[in-house]
Amino acid sequence: MRLLCIGHGYSAQALAPRLIARGWDVAGTTRSEEKAARIAATGVRPVIWPGRTLTPEIARATHILHSVAPEDGDPVLDAHGADIAAAGLDWFGYLSTTGVYGDHGGDWVDEETPLAPATARGAARVRAEAGWRGLARVTGLPLHTFRLAGIYGPGRGPFAKVRSGRARRIVKAGQVFSRIHVEDIATVCLASIDRPDPGAVYNVCDDEPAPPQDVIAHAADLLGVPRPPEIAFEAADLSPMARSFYAESKRVRNDRMKAELNVRLAYPTYREGLAALLNEET
Repeated sequence: MRLLCIGHGYSAQALAPRLIARGWDVAGTTRSEEKAARIAATGVRPVIWPGRTLTPEIARATHILHSVAPEDGDPVLDAHGADIAAAGLDWFGYLSTTGVYGDHGGDWVDEETPLAPATARGAARVRAEAGWRGLARVTGLPLHTFRLAGIYGPGRGPFAKVRSGRARRIVKAGQVFSRIHVEDIATVCLASIDRPDPGAVYNVCDDEPAPPQDVIAHAADLLGVPRPPEIAFEAADLSPMARSFYAESKRVRNDRMKAELNVRLAYPTYREGLAALLNEET
């Protein structure tokens, strides 16, 4: 079996070792020779892209994982949609985001909730999802869509900021986020590869949506340092990007992921996830 990761980023890097351990050939795209060298050191065959055609790599793949963020359009669909549709793949996975649901004032959403993005990034994902669904409908592409919650994991935890004193507990009334540990993303993708269901859409998140200030407070408690003071959202000095994350509040259900893929999360809440990250650091 041969997996091509178009955009060999954080999530793909968690999945690749599991497939390599099964004897798979795994290739991953990156934009630079420096990153290519780092990818090669993990046993993944690096492919520089954009800059050259992906057509030969697509033709030899049995499975493709696509995690490149859309911009004005989806660069993978625009450049290689026809190649991907013609490749006779066993599985095609698209990593999207729960941002496609928009703001629900802290209420629950599931895969049947109408898409109503509140940000430009979310709207771009809705268009990309629609583009891939349209291609799959016409060509039979075995599309599987994964709507990821906020990703954390090794190198992406709150401990460095808490230790440095840069962490802030920004409080916005009613604000909750769903999260997912990167290793649980890999578990979900692997379960889908083993149980393909073309056309399926899965929310990929843990069991406990939580206010962001609670996560920072718990990280401080684990480190045994004082909790950063609370700052009202209205008074916080945030970049436009950071502020946009607070434009949406929702709780995301993961029932389909568990029932259809028989997934058991290693990190069902941020508490288990943060404890594991801290253990890995020491």
